[in-house]
Amino acid sequence: QVQLVESGGGLVQAGGSLRLSCVASGNIFSINSMGWYRQAPGKQRELVAVITSGGSTNHADSVKGRFTISRDNAKNTVTLQMNSLKPEDTAVYYCNARVITYQGINLTYWGQGTQVTVSS
Repeated sequence: QVQLVESGGGLVQAGGSLRLSCVASGNIFSINSMGWYRQAPGKQRELVAVITSGGSTNHADSVKGRFTISRDNAKNTVTLQMNSLKPEDTAVYYCNARVITYQGINLTYWGQGTQVTVSS
């Protein structure tokens, strides 16, 4: 079993910043990629940013230039630095990890979600 624990959500005014962190623990041999998704009320979950074990990143067009994903492979941690936040960034943010277990099985895990609210 693998656990993803998120932290750092909250309420911020437009133009402000927040930093989300996610730590993965448990039956982990390696992690192929870690990422952040978000889901706003009435909308589908969407990719925000993803980072591979080699450090390659992909950010959604809507957050490019404002959000930055980073990763500490030794600590199985992924961080999302969010700057210049907008009200439309309001959503529940979910951590995602594509894990290879010690048994050699590829599995995808999700965190419980953390609320980010941006007031105008």
